[in-house]
Amino acid sequence: MIHIQQLRYRWPSSQRDVLADVLAIDELHIAAGRHVFLWGDSGCGKSTLLGLMAGVLLPQAGRVEVLGQDWKSKSAAQRDGFRADHVGYIFQQFNLLPYLSVLDNVLLPCRFSKRRAQQAIEACGGAAQQAEQLLTHMGLPRPMWQQAANELSVGQQQRVAAARALMGQPDLVIADEPTSALDAARRDQFMQLLRDQCRQHGTTLVFVSHDERLAEGFDEKISLPELNQATTKIAA
Repeated sequence: MIHIQQLRYRWPSSQRDVLADVLAIDELHIAAGRHVFLWGDSGCGKSTLLGLMAGVLLPQAGRVEVLGQDWKSKSAAQRDGFRADHVGYIFQQFNLLPYLSVLDNVLLPCRFSKRRAQQAIEACGGAAQQAEQLLTHMGLPRPMWQQAANELSVGQQQRVAAARALMGQPDLVIADEPTSALDAARRDQFMQLLRDQCRQHGTTLVFVSHDERLAEGFDEKISLPELNQATTKIAA
């Protein structure tokens, strides 16, 4: 699913490598269907690495491949299209469209990707049906579905962002600190739902957090600061 080789990335305004610990790694393989927990302290480059995995950022050197496709070989439009078809991303800042309703935000992946729209039809009979199912599982009641996203609490917005990422069974779900605004009960419910949904559809999950307690139930746990120690392979 993911192959990273000799990765090197530097923010344009920075004089040092943001991912210095990653740069010494020969290769990182994450096989399809695996659930990987990536952890490290704040500021160690976790969000940057996820952005590189998703093709939102491009490395100055090295390769980042998803499903055998090198992000650097594609134009910006091609990256957007490939990401829409294959990647669900739970952003740390949610990135919901504030003027759209909760339901319309969740449906966005199927409006940008015919592939994911078709997969929603095959799974649930339609995109709207799958969106409603996911919102229900996330504990967001029906009267809330027509509210504008910016009218919700932070925790509610976080759950909407997760439902959106799961729409249409993407091949890869990338989750950047997705439980930070949830209380303990909601957090545990969310973690179970996220893993169950990914298992059900064979989706690869890369989950980032600074909280190692959330690693239970994952196939593998990787410390970002230790990635420079050796080649890492997460095989099926």
